[in-house]
Amino acid sequence: MVGIFIGLVLLMVLAYFGWSIIWIAPICAGVVALFGGLDLLDAYTDTYMQGFVDFTKEWFPVFMLGAIFGKLMEFSGMAHSVARWFTKLLGKNQAIIGIVLAAAVLAYGGVSVFVVVFAVYPIGVSMFKEANIPRRLMPAVIIAGMMTFAMTALPGTPQIQNLIPVEYFQTTAAAAPILGFVATIFMAGGSIIYLKWRQKRLQANGEYFIDTEKDKEQKTVDHPPNFILSILPLTAVVVTLNVFKWDIVIALLTGILIIMVVSMKNYKELIPSLNKGAGDSVMAMINTSAAVGFGTVVQAVPGFQRLTDIIMGVDTNPFVSLTVSTNVLAGSTGSASGGLGITMEALGKEYYEIAMSRGIDPEAFHRIASISSGGLDALPHNGAILTILIVTGMTHKESYSDIAIVGILIPLISLIPVIILATFGVS
Repeated sequence: MVGIFIGLVLLMVLAYFGWSIIWIAPICAGVVALFGGLDLLDAYTDTYMQGFVDFTKEWFPVFMLGAIFGKLMEFSGMAHSVARWFTKLLGKNQAIIGIVLAAAVLAYGGVSVFVVVFAVYPIGVSMFKEANIPRRLMPAVIIAGMMTFAMTALPGTPQIQNLIPVEYFQTTAAAAPILGFVATIFMAGGSIIYLKWRQKRLQANGEYFIDTEKDKEQKTVDHPPNFILSILPLTAVVVTLNVFKWDIVIALLTGILIIMVVSMKNYKELIPSLNKGAGDSVMAMINTSAAVGFGTVVQAVPGFQRLTDIIMGVDTNPFVSLTVSTNVLAGSTGSASGGLGITMEALGKEYYEIAMSRGIDPEAFHRIASISSGGLDALPHNGAILTILIVTGMTHKESYSDIAIVGILIPLISLIPVIILATFGVS
């Protein structure tokens, strides 16, 4: 068990300092294997790579099509159109709410969180400037919309954090709608209340919006499609996935085809965008699979069973132990999907058996696992957070305290009513 903890801490620390998880994950897995008495070469070439390959085989189509879909939404101007519509609808006095909703709609429609950042940022700059909101709040505002309730809690979201539990609990993307909506109310409401309070406090202290050279370089879409046309691909993905019960691969393909047909007049830019989306998906896939490969080695050492017993025994309530295990692993890897993938691979079967033996609705486990993946994943070494800080021109020192509130604290608090309701059989 000592090796497991050293490996997890080492992985988190090295990732925090910017070392790529692609090569530090197998090194940290080697530390775990060494303490666990495994042969180092076999642990890497067999155990680690088997976990890596299995996850890639299972999820690469979703990663690739999701990245292509997001890139096409960006290239066509549709993502920009959706974001602009929401911010204009609410006006400058409600800039924070408008940006949160715009980011949430894009994320709920299946657009990759990495693409949402680039789509919402130009609108965010305009709205923040007009409302004179300090720039340091922008990363937290975007995260509140795309990396919380829209990613994990809203029933039917096509984000991978909501799809991974499906296989293990025999559920659907719309699992446990009541629990999902309760968590959404807590996350969305709590984040907006906090961010509005912070806005007033910072402005009262004399902080205001300051232009940067990066803002002048930011490209904007001069003539984006109208809102109705732009929302169509997003709606198609959500409806085909949840109403028609199509596979996520088919649902994403449907959205992609709609964008391609609508954007045919810009066919010269279509192929480069498809290529870019496919290329972007490879790096995201490798990073997540590397984290899952590390988890596979952790499962293989004798100390893992002891660790499992401790996690499962955190409380007599299995919802609590699932929450703890998912958060710990998501935080260690800095990845919601990576941590959730490890948790489900290691413990998914056990929790499903608990559900069957105790008469618990597996959908409750699905929703709690999904929400839990979006808690401690937002530690400083999270890839999406690093991207947001780079794009907005902020640093951890300037913005991370607000990010931690909306990305970690509020999602964790939202799990309290969810666990209570699940314990009483509500799903």
